[in-house]
Amino acid sequence: MATSIANEKSDFLRTATSFRNFVSQNLDSQFPAESGRYHLYISYACPWACRCLSVLKLKGLDKSISYSSVQPLWRKTKESDEHMGWVFPDSDTEVLGADPDHLNGAKSIRELYDIASSNYMGKYTVPVLWDKKFKTIVNNESSEILRMFNTEFNHVAENPSFDLYPPNLQTIIDETNEWIHDAINNGVYKCGFATNQETYDVAVKQLFNALEKCEEILGKQRFLCGNTLTEPDIRLFVTLIRFDEAYVVIFKCDKRFIREYSNLFNYTKDIYQIAGLSSTVKMGHIKLNYYGSFPSINPLGIIAHGPNIDYSLPHDRNRFSS
Repeated sequence: MATSIANEKSDFLRTATSFRNFVSQNLDSQFPAESGRYHLYISYACPWACRCLSVLKLKGLDKSISYSSVQPLWRKTKESDEHMGWVFPDSDTEVLGADPDHLNGAKSIRELYDIASSNYMGKYTVPVLWDKKFKTIVNNESSEILRMFNTEFNHVAENPSFDLYPPNLQTIIDETNEWIHDAINNGVYKCGFATNQETYDVAVKQLFNALEKCEEILGKQRFLCGNTLTEPDIRLFVTLIRFDEAYVVIFKCDKRFIREYSNLFNYTKDIYQIAGLSSTVKMGHIKLNYYGSFPSINPLGIIAHGPNIDYSLPHDRNRFSS
């Protein structure tokens, strides 16, 4: 999840990622798609990291690409300054679902960036796709990692025919990704980090207009681009699953709950129940991070109790063919 800055109008901006190399199925490339060579560093709290983990699970790449999670609460990443960010737990039992860095012995994601580049000056974000052979970061842009997992590791994937970006739907997928990203994925952050009423009002209107658009689309078909699960569905899901539990309260996205939208709520349950995807959702990590790591908007770090939604309950999306 990239750290944000504010522009002169106090709009939320997401900083660009810096490591943009590609893993390729071409074995002569700098980073060939070899089983066992790569590791994905994530946070279960971060939607941008979890969409990569979701594709890893959907493609059946668990045995070929290892992964681990930092702990959910931001901590100091170095004693010499006040930077707060993603850190690893000190032991396997300190935080359930989080792991020490057994590959490099790093104490924080920041240390991994320092290993990869001695003069790195950017943000210390997850996800991080790590090359064990060269001990460096291959890529830290979630949209590109997602595409690599979808196509470049098919020779070692358990579900090689599963395709989130099929050629016949690529135009509509690209168009849908664009407005989902701007209005919803980033939209909740625009609401949460708005520094004046005017900016917040604009952001919240854009967000809920986009959610209404999704609700309308999903009243006609099972998924965003038809009756086949594609990339925008994963991108939208990671925001929806956090919405009622975190964004409604901490980011003031309280105009309407997702569970009040019939199609969106059932759609969220539908995707959650796809084999492997429920394991990518750790609500404890999500709530600890959002309520505990942003003192500017929740200075006391008090975590809301509810609503504790059970996404494993039945849904009605089977009424559409798939």
